[in-house]
Amino acid sequence: MVLIMFGVSGCSNKAITLFLVLLVLTGCSNRGVYGGIQTSNRIEGLELPPSQYDECMEDANKSYDEYERERKEAIVQ
Repeated sequence: MVLIMFGVSGCSNKAITLFLVLLVLTGCSNRGVYGGIQTSNRIEGLELPPSQYDECMEDANKSYDEYERERKEAIVQ
């Protein structure tokens, strides 16, 4: 699932490497994995054009609890 997220967002090798390092450091809890992905997304967002930067940062700064709530709502629908 994580690799699918990276494939969709078009992450660079640097972002993937950073994510894997963060994954190892934070353990494999859902919250830890989410935090690692968010950090990688923030770093990658710095390379986006201004027209995409704000949306990327908004998504990257979403709390785990908000993400989990939205995920559960999507599953129910």
